[in-house]
Amino acid sequence: MKNKSILGIFLFVCLCVFSQHKGNYNQITTDISRQNILSAGNAQVYNPTVQQQIHKVLHPSNILTIDVKALQNVNASTYTAIFNLSQIGPTAEAANKLMKNRIDSIKHRLKSIGITNKHIAIDVISFVPVYEVEVTKKLFSKTYTEVPKGFELQQNLHIQFTQTHQFEYILESCAKSEVYNLVKVDYFIDNIQEVYKNLQEKLLKLIDDKKSYYTNLGFDLTTYDVQIADDKYCYFPKDFYQSYQAYNSISFEAMKKDKGVTTAKKQTSYYYQPLTYEKYDVVVNPSILEPVVQIGMNIKLLLTPKPIERKQDPIIKTEIDHKYYVISPNGTIDVKELNTKQ
Repeated sequence: MKNKSILGIFLFVCLCVFSQHKGNYNQITTDISRQNILSAGNAQVYNPTVQQQIHKVLHPSNILTIDVKALQNVNASTYTAIFNLSQIGPTAEAANKLMKNRIDSIKHRLKSIGITNKHIAIDVISFVPVYEVEVTKKLFSKTYTEVPKGFELQQNLHIQFTQTHQFEYILESCAKSEVYNLVKVDYFIDNIQEVYKNLQEKLLKLIDDKKSYYTNLGFDLTTYDVQIADDKYCYFPKDFYQSYQAYNSISFEAMKKDKGVTTAKKQTSYYYQPLTYEKYDVVVNPSILEPVVQIGMNIKLLLTPKPIERKQDPIIKTEIDHKYYVISPNGTIDVKELNTKQ
């Protein structure tokens, strides 16, 4: 029994160590711990994706394909945070005044970090009356009538900033004015054309290197016809936030007390998961600390051998040599050949 207990404790500890390496989010592919992906010793790589790549069968062909991909991580030049505000008041003037006071207090706080009125814009969403049901009692019945009791003003507050550390103070300033509804944060880049130009130059250089590689293998690329396809794209951080829930929520205290286990509600968390680099030939600014804008470009060339021109057989020209004769009208047998080649 003692040996079985030790074995059970050992297995439990192993499971705990494995779960620590796994993390809190659930991956679609098989999760493995750090100790299993090390290449030291006799450990075998059992990741199915890796095994598939190792045992991939290559099929030789005289059709050449040059497919290159480039990605650049770019920090945004400016950011725009959008907050939604809603204010009610007994009159239209009162609702508008209360809303103005809240926004003015936010503007006043943001001046301390360099965000002035020119960086703030107001977008009016709606301004409508608010109705309540009024009950009128009569002798034998009741009537329910909707009557206006006030007005509701709804606006979006656009705040532009340039440094990510400013966002924390923006949230604090809005919260002090009871503004909690953050709609979204937009990212903007001033020099996106320069980014595309930079990627294009790197891809062209890579294409030249691959053409030289094929030339060194003995291919004469001048005897090939070329077809091309290209593409470019731009992704923002909002496109790459994924969610996960806590992996385990069982209470060990409840298990010790031999009581029914109550499953706690798992909190949904989010994390930033940008594009990974394994499918790219060139990655500019690969190491990132904060969410970035990811701009990519793909170029694909398909080179097929030119058709061989067949030599045509020589054309044989047949000429017919005609001969003409003149017979004397007097009936003599003297026949003379008429020479038409002069």
